[in-house]
Amino acid sequence: MITGIAWIGASFYFIWLDNSLEEPKAKSDSDKGVGGELWSVHGGGMYHAQKYRVLPEKMPEHLHWFKWEAYTTWLTGMFMMALMYWYSAEIYTIDPGVAALSKPVAIIIGLAVIGVGWLGYNWLCESRFGKSENLMALILLVVLTLLAYLLCQVFSGRGAYMHYGAMLGTIMVGNVFFVIIPGQKDLIQAKKEGRDPNPVHGIRGKQRSVHNTYFTLPVLFVMISNHYAMTFGHQYNWLILIGITLIGALIRIYFVARHKGKASLMPIFTAVIILLGLIVLMAPRQSTLADSASLPPVTTAAVHKIVQQRCSTCHALQPTQPGFQVAPKAIVFETTEDVTSQADVIHQQTVVTRAMPPGNLTAITDEERASIDVWFRQLKQM
Repeated sequence: MITGIAWIGASFYFIWLDNSLEEPKAKSDSDKGVGGELWSVHGGGMYHAQKYRVLPEKMPEHLHWFKWEAYTTWLTGMFMMALMYWYSAEIYTIDPGVAALSKPVAIIIGLAVIGVGWLGYNWLCESRFGKSENLMALILLVVLTLLAYLLCQVFSGRGAYMHYGAMLGTIMVGNVFFVIIPGQKDLIQAKKEGRDPNPVHGIRGKQRSVHNTYFTLPVLFVMISNHYAMTFGHQYNWLILIGITLIGALIRIYFVARHKGKASLMPIFTAVIILLGLIVLMAPRQSTLADSASLPPVTTAAVHKIVQQRCSTCHALQPTQPGFQVAPKAIVFETTEDVTSQADVIHQQTVVTRAMPPGNLTAITDEERASIDVWFRQLKQM
């Protein structure tokens, strides 16, 4: 998250800067190749930014490359992906209730999604489809929707979201590593060798940079999505994921246009409509399980027994589930008092979002979820 913020902050700044440049006021600047300039103030100082149409006549001695923000984000993100969602795939990625995958198969699928995602996207940009931004945007929307749906039919909701985000993040870093930076290096090398620079590098780099800014907010959401079980644990988790992807892209579309001084409110209006639709979709219902209404009253002792069997392998003073040294969020269910005091959490996680147990490790049944639902509603009526 920290390195991602550094990368995305720089990306947002340069997208804004590029769209805010004005024609240079001094003819001498224009004559020496300056294509645009901007005066700004920040932190008590005045800044004068200039962008050259191609390259300056004389290369500066020190040149800063904006690349390690992207590389560090990807390296740290993939390390966490390997540690949490591949090494511990049976906890966070595999859900037998969704698909009975073995650990190696789950890892192979995850790697394939990330790798093929970049290769497919890169091919699309290089193909004739890449010449039309509107057509490419439509194709990407269809492909991402299909991918989100398929991932949610194969992995747990949490695992599906993370692999979706990892694929988008890999595309963003691939754009920097394989397209933007090599293009910039070739321009500089052409200057040193005295040959005409290839203008295609600027065109390709600009296209990929704009694509990256549309992916930023969806990727940031996925980074923190494991904290929001109401999204990945929902019956229509794939639709929620695509909805949030669209919202993020529309917000960036609006701001990119606003930087140019001709922003329509339609992208924001559309994003708000989608957001309201997601709120309605995710809103808790009065009865979350149809069969629970017909069940007899359930005692706290009965629910405590269910919780001990299905939840206390992790949520205990001394967890027995491999990979857990302490109880998540320090929540323990040792006594009936613990269960009663955490009734809202238990109901939310096991019944409303069905996010717990992760990957349904302890094989909680629908009947047990229904019993928890009845017990919870009894408590609320007291």
